[in-house]
Amino acid sequence: MSLRARISTPEEHGSRGEDGHLVAAYRAKLLEEIDLAEMSALAAAERRARLERVLGHIISREGPVLSTAERAQLIRRVVDEALGLGILEPLLEDASITEIMVNGPDAVFVERGGRVEQLPLRFVSADQLMQTIERIVSTVNRRVDESNPMVDARLPSGERVNVIIPPLSLTGPILTIRRFPRSFTLQELVGFGSLDEPMVYLLAGLVQAKFNVIVSGATGTGKTTLLNALSGLIPPHERIITIEDSAELQLQQTHVVRLESRPPNVEGKGQVTIRDLVRNSLRMRPDRIVVGEVRGGESLDMLQAMSTGHDGSLATVHANSAEDALTRLQTLASMSDVEVPFEALHDQINSAVDVLVQLTRFADGARRITEIALLDSHGGEPYRLATVARFDARPMTADGRVYGAFRYFPLPRRTADRLYMASQPVPGAFGVARSADQLATREAR
Repeated sequence: MSLRARISTPEEHGSRGEDGHLVAAYRAKLLEEIDLAEMSALAAAERRARLERVLGHIISREGPVLSTAERAQLIRRVVDEALGLGILEPLLEDASITEIMVNGPDAVFVERGGRVEQLPLRFVSADQLMQTIERIVSTVNRRVDESNPMVDARLPSGERVNVIIPPLSLTGPILTIRRFPRSFTLQELVGFGSLDEPMVYLLAGLVQAKFNVIVSGATGTGKTTLLNALSGLIPPHERIITIEDSAELQLQQTHVVRLESRPPNVEGKGQVTIRDLVRNSLRMRPDRIVVGEVRGGESLDMLQAMSTGHDGSLATVHANSAEDALTRLQTLASMSDVEVPFEALHDQINSAVDVLVQLTRFADGARRITEIALLDSHGGEPYRLATVARFDARPMTADGRVYGAFRYFPLPRRTADRLYMASQPVPGAFGVARSADQLATREAR
């Protein structure tokens, strides 16, 4: 996109209120004074600094009389409109914000600490919001219009963006930006109350012993954050291939190959799906395959990889419980273009999946592991889950917080033996079930 196209004129926005008119007017003055060819040759940081200096001279020369704080705010807003994403720029720089939700030009919401709040911000007009949206999607060679009113994209800085516009949206252009926090270790998640020390030792042993792990939960429960933390437990000498829709994982190992799916271009060509990448990864000699999220036919390829020598793989899936996760995996695998009997898919899940880790976001915004379950069934048997850790929540307190306690149950003998053979100890809080009856009656304890 040319610099002139990125610095819009007041007529392109209209105005709403004195502030909007002032920003639009100075944006036009800034456009008149700069050398576009010279500005285009500058690096982004230098370009911003140059625009701020030029605009400062214009305000000093022509007024209005402003306080130091008001002057700085006006310069920031005008330059943000010119080069960035307008009123969204400060929000993208705020590390405490994990989600930005724009419900039309007059309603801007953010999520902080698991809680959603509305901010006293608004776009000058729906046209200005649309221009911000078009600026975002154009950076990834996408377009949004009436013929293509829904778009998923990713900002250069990594944030995931979803756009839906009229006529599908009845409240104007809708923009949702999900920000990804820095990666956390399991120990840091303990500090947040997401899990506790015995669960850390158990999960570390399961990952290092190359159990196949599925992380499940609803939207916003922290599945990617936990997946990233679990991936950090993989030994550094192993070759890891990560496959994602939007690159969010931040593995620190040296031998990591990162793959990202690609949507079709503006001509509807060039799409590369998660399934394409999973299939290709099997030809890349992986020690571990990490799939950011399975949501379609790639589930079948992932299950086949897990059950044919690629132990230690990890993936996430949307589900409200560990039991639901198994059913959803079976349903997703049936969506493949390869027709596989439902019973055969059941067998394959019993063969492929070892561990399910369920995450829940509570009413106070806290995200916790609420269940760690081991799949202890075989072949065509009905799914049999052995819960080995669980969070028992208590009713919300008067201060709006949810407290509770983690409980532990004995590991199935088969799991304990596999940990032993991999030189991974059984954490003392768990122990080993002595019989099938002990596994079956654990919920009554």
